[in-house]
Amino acid sequence: MNEEVKEETEAEEEQAETAETMEEAKMAEEEKVEEPLEMEEEPTEEILAEEEAKPAPKEERIKEEEIVEERIYTVPLRKAWIAPPNKRAPRAMRILKSFITRHMRLEARKEEREEEEESKKLIVSNEVNERIWSRGIEKPPRKIRVRAAKDKEGNVTIYLAEGD
Repeated sequence: MNEEVKEETEAEEEQAETAETMEEAKMAEEEKVEEPLEMEEEPTEEILAEEEAKPAPKEERIKEEEIVEERIYTVPLRKAWIAPPNKRAPRAMRILKSFITRHMRLEARKEEREEEEESKKLIVSNEVNERIWSRGIEKPPRKIRVRAAKDKEGNVTIYLAEGD
């Protein structure tokens, strides 16, 4: 009888163990399914840090720069049409740059250049470049309205004037 009882208790223990392992397996599967859902609902610290590290949109960067001086000019580009047809748009770009350099007093005097190692920069925005090249190399516009903004470092950026 003792042997029968031992066999029955052993059989019951085995069934209990298999039942426990099956329950554990089911629980583990449920946890695996639930974990990705939780991650999707709540952003982790890494994701939040990445969002903060992204550069600001172009408009916000413009506002952050301290603009010392800002002027709107209508730049005549008619002299670009004196050049051969395949050299007109590049010449229009040179005319624009020289006009802004002259009117925004971007060129430093020789004495100041020796003192300052960093030269002041003239930056042409992509909008202005596209406007000059819009009709190809042979037919740049006769004139263009631009907004020139000088920041505190002395760099001048040329933007397309509002409404153009």
